[in-house]
Amino acid sequence: MDNLSFTIAQALSWATEQLSSHNVSDDGLYNSSVIDSKVLLAACLQREVVYLHTWPERLLDAIQIKLFQEYISQRSLGHPVAHIIGYRDFWSLRLKVSPATLIPRPETELLIEIVLNLTLGADSKVLDLGTGTGAIALALATENPHWLVTGIDKSSQAVALATDNASMHQLERVKFIQSDWFAAVEHRQFDLIVTNPPYIEDNNHYLQQGDVRFEPSSALTSGEDGLDDIRSIVSQSKSFLTDSGWLVIEHGYQQSRQVTDILRAHGFNQIRSELDLNGLPRVTIGCK
Repeated sequence: MDNLSFTIAQALSWATEQLSSHNVSDDGLYNSSVIDSKVLLAACLQREVVYLHTWPERLLDAIQIKLFQEYISQRSLGHPVAHIIGYRDFWSLRLKVSPATLIPRPETELLIEIVLNLTLGADSKVLDLGTGTGAIALALATENPHWLVTGIDKSSQAVALATDNASMHQLERVKFIQSDWFAAVEHRQFDLIVTNPPYIEDNNHYLQQGDVRFEPSSALTSGEDGLDDIRSIVSQSKSFLTDSGWLVIEHGYQQSRQVTDILRAHGFNQIRSELDLNGLPRVTIGCK
């Protein structure tokens, strides 16, 4: 891209070719160069992606071209798109992200949908374990303005980021606390506990692919079978749930049977697993 007279269409063609040649993907499974190029260029132009389709012949100025080249260079090295542009859209929210937390995934929106279909009171108390960016807690708070939502995370950087996201969306009523799982909420009870905990096996080859290479391992891995944190959460959660309170857990698509067994072993009932958009069991829930 030495020529400063580049249209949007030409810039996208160049970027797609660059990323494809580096075999860049966001999950290590499929090439996402076309989508990544569009998202990165839209961020450079401070526009939505639809703008690129509407005005493909628009010329970029020198500053925009230079910034786009820098973005594509970073992406070619494997850096996640969300880290490059500084945000990720989740549910109805645009959330700031950082390398200190897990990047919110579209699959986690299933957890929000499941919770919204549960029968819960208008003033329910909700706990989000391992809140990260605050995505789950803030999404639930936007849909239920009278819920008392608390998000906790072991990382002080995550708590600061989630608090910043809450302020950005004027959701200061959502409280974020630094805590190693339930340690900082002793003697409190909740009508709903939700969590997207670490659930990848310590030696999983997936950890060497895609975006996860740039995310904190503490937010990803959990023992030899990936279930250490889920076992801990389930074993403790009944003490923090009200009668008929719900526990909702996101997990790996091959773990639904094990998570179901763990919930059953600790006396939960009405246990069921829900499928994501790919038809894979992604979230399992149980009632106290």
